[in-house]
Amino acid sequence: MKITAIETSVISIPFTMDGPHNRFAGQLWDHLEILLVKVETEDGLVGWGEAFGHAAIASTKAAIDSIIAPLVLGRDATDINGLTRSVLHGTHLLGRNGSFVYGFSGIEIALWDLAGKRAKQPVWQLLGGPARKELDTYASLLCYTDPVLVAQNVSKAAGQGYRFIKLHEVTREATLAALKAPGAEHAKIMLDVNCAWLPVKAREMAHSLANDGLLWLEEPVWPPEDVHSLSSVRAKGVPIAAGENVAGLFGFKTLIEANAIDIAQPSVTKVGGIGEMVKVIHYCQANGVEVYPHCPYFGPGLLASYHVASALIEQPLIEILWIEMQANPFDPWVRSTGGKVQLPQGPGLGVDPDPAILKRYLKGDIVRTA
Repeated sequence: MKITAIETSVISIPFTMDGPHNRFAGQLWDHLEILLVKVETEDGLVGWGEAFGHAAIASTKAAIDSIIAPLVLGRDATDINGLTRSVLHGTHLLGRNGSFVYGFSGIEIALWDLAGKRAKQPVWQLLGGPARKELDTYASLLCYTDPVLVAQNVSKAAGQGYRFIKLHEVTREATLAALKAPGAEHAKIMLDVNCAWLPVKAREMAHSLANDGLLWLEEPVWPPEDVHSLSSVRAKGVPIAAGENVAGLFGFKTLIEANAIDIAQPSVTKVGGIGEMVKVIHYCQANGVEVYPHCPYFGPGLLASYHVASALIEQPLIEILWIEMQANPFDPWVRSTGGKVQLPQGPGLGVDPDPAILKRYLKGDIVRTA
């Protein structure tokens, strides 16, 4: 079944976050931007994917429009493994962890959406998963810095039914404020510092946090590929989570062989798509490492994470950003209620976007390669 067209588009949606907006990669982050990838086949079916993302959207979109889409056009949409091998090999000199892998991830997710629609099965069923209706989620708070705001948002999230809450802070003061917040006694708290510390500082901080009851400490070491220093931080007694910044299966193999992580966090929009994420999960499970997807996304990337996690992880836990979007073309499926999301039951990813919302929040031009 030949691929006849690929479209990329960006939608930009205002959001609030119960605190002042942050700067991200030098930009004020007050809009959610979603890079959507639409793949069409000769039988008239359409699949939707999402490519990473955030401040990297311009480079990822350019990679798809200029190089990846022409490599994919005319190819068999059902040969997902063959396309993965061909495209990623064809672009490997351009980077094994960056815009070209991110761009192909979006296309690959769309191919799985097509595969499910053609088979009239949801992706979780194609992957051999059980018939679940809903999945547990955790509230992934953005960075507030102010311990008072941290405590307020932890309490609010706990009050909305979240039993797992992740912080994006870099001080023990803010972490303790979260742990002591009203309602926090009913939730597990995680801390993501986004690779903030050099190894010596990371070990010091891990030692200070060792008895605070964190469910995990995420990406404490800069640079993230310093797996042996990460292992030395893990030795301080706090469970370590990482993986959103590594390149595919072999990146996770490196982390695990260094005894650096307790929890692996593959990201479907960054790692190469659903097929590579499946390989990562199987490898981690064979080596006794828990897997929780990294998925602070807002469209098909988030939905794909639901399907893979539901199919392959015994007790899946889905990351949901603690924000309030003005709208979303994939509503209500991308919103968590009472600490849970609903697992789509329709074919493919189970949800196509609302065209009216796509049109309302479109940023720039739709680029069509045919």
